[in-house]
Amino acid sequence: MKYPIFVLTPMVVLQDDTQSNYRLPKYRPRHLTQMIIRTILISGIIATLIGLFGCQLDKQTPQIKRPQSTVPPPVVEKAAGPYYYYIESQLFKRQGNLQKAEQYLGRAIEKDPTSSFLKKELAWLYFQQKKHSKALAMVDGILKKDPDNVDVLLLKGQINQALERFDAAKDAYERVLSLDPDREHVYLFLGRLYFESKDYTNAHRVYSKLVKRFPGSFVGFYYLGKIYVQQEDYDSAEKAFKKTLELQPELEEPRMELINIYKKKGLEHKAVRMYRDILERDPGNPAATMELGYYYQKTGKIQSAEALLTNLGQRSKTDAKILQKFAQLYLNPKKYDAAVAILQHMLKGAPDSSDLHYFTGVAYGGLNQKEKALFHFKKVKEDSRFYQNAVVHIAFAYHEQGNLQAAIDFLNHVREKLPSNPDILLYLGSFYEELEEFEKAIAVIKKGIEISPKHVRLHFRLGVVYDKWGKKEDSIETMKTVISLDPKNANALNYLGYTYADMGKNLDEAERLIKEALRYKPDDGYITDSLGWVYYKKGYYEKAIEMLERAVSLVPDDPIILEHLGDAYLKVNNKAKALEYYKKSLQLKKKSKEKEDIRKKIQSLTGKGPEPL
Repeated sequence: MKYPIFVLTPMVVLQDDTQSNYRLPKYRPRHLTQMIIRTILISGIIATLIGLFGCQLDKQTPQIKRPQSTVPPPVVEKAAGPYYYYIESQLFKRQGNLQKAEQYLGRAIEKDPTSSFLKKELAWLYFQQKKHSKALAMVDGILKKDPDNVDVLLLKGQINQALERFDAAKDAYERVLSLDPDREHVYLFLGRLYFESKDYTNAHRVYSKLVKRFPGSFVGFYYLGKIYVQQEDYDSAEKAFKKTLELQPELEEPRMELINIYKKKGLEHKAVRMYRDILERDPGNPAATMELGYYYQKTGKIQSAEALLTNLGQRSKTDAKILQKFAQLYLNPKKYDAAVAILQHMLKGAPDSSDLHYFTGVAYGGLNQKEKALFHFKKVKEDSRFYQNAVVHIAFAYHEQGNLQAAIDFLNHVREKLPSNPDILLYLGSFYEELEEFEKAIAVIKKGIEISPKHVRLHFRLGVVYDKWGKKEDSIETMKTVISLDPKNANALNYLGYTYADMGKNLDEAERLIKEALRYKPDDGYITDSLGWVYYKKGYYEKAIEMLERAVSLVPDDPIILEHLGDAYLKVNNKAKALEYYKKSLQLKKKSKEKEDIRKKIQSLTGKGPEPL
């Protein structure tokens, strides 16, 4: 099916960049990540240098002095040997011209086709250019002749990791370590793969080997602590994190992990001491300030909480990282109670902060306290980066109150202030669409397209409105435009395919479009229903039933999908099943015309009068 009646949802603080003008990056450990990257880079550079200078090319030649000019001299084909082309490739590589470097390495290999070193260099160039299939083929070719080539095995692991073939990557890294157990960075690669796949047994094995061989590996001890936490072995975790701090005393992340352990053990006094330790080392640390402030709030130490959080609120006006951290700690994980408690104090330090009011509105919205959320959204000023988001929240608040006209009036008022904002026009058009004022909806959406001609969601919305208005051909052409702008747009692919199927035309094309949509959204119940409906229209009723049963399992409460399944069962003369799904569909239908149509189907099967409402 094309999807249920479309209602746009309000933007929240952490959506993708098509929804919000303020993207907050995922949290990554600040100091620890820098340390890990440094460790891997240093180890990797050393390994690369060893691989480069420790490997002899297949024939001994005098050293070639690197030309001073960055422009390669004319090629003299007869005189040029493999090392000439290799040196030229390195010059081009240094200039950033990887394509030319690849070309010259290829010529070097033509001159010396048995050189594993040259082939490895070319595989690495392929990898840098994300030509993963070529890189892997080259690597596999080398390993057939030289299966114990550690550098090539390492590259094979990296290629497979980039291709998300994690088992193959693990196998390659395991082989590297079995041949050369002194590669510290490979333990980090391999351990992280096991850890992220939640294979804590193997992750523990790898990190244990790492810290045994490299006792100064703070990263190894840190991840051992993380593994013990997952296994609920908090005593071992505490020891591992303390060892991490012994090796790298300035790190914040092990301290935060220790705080969580102390909380789990009920040792709140130790947690507070650790918060204070963090703040002594870094007085402006926002995470520790928030957490300690919230702890004081919960334990009734209101003045202490206020002293910390009021100051934090003042600082948030000039330091955007404070709000980023707040969102990562409280809004992303939906800890709305804690968010509200902290924000109330922060607002005392910055009562006119639009950002804080916006965050408070989001938190109250998460608690379903809509009036309080609306109050704070209205406090967001026009010059705020969150103003557009707040506008949409306010409009949807009116919508949820059943006052769609108030939402439209409000957006029209905002439109005067933001005349060139296409997203405001998108939401305004969707509200006109819901009122079935299709002419107004189309006019507004087209105005948005004039402002932003490649705005995919505006084009998609226009196609939907045309369809609801009965202008099928206009809808079809508009959906084709969406697909031309965004070939992987599963919604548009599905919408166009279902439209063809519903019209009973272009059924092969409909099937192709919908299968393409399923590539991008394989577990989408509505797209699955569309494919079932194509099979129904083609007369493949058993295949239709199979697909529609899956659609119902994914979306069990959609009346159209249920009706489709009833229709398919009727075609194979299973009247009992058809009646079962028709009745389920009737209970969920909302429009009078739709109810009447399904009642007629039920009546034709039962021979009785109309089904009651």
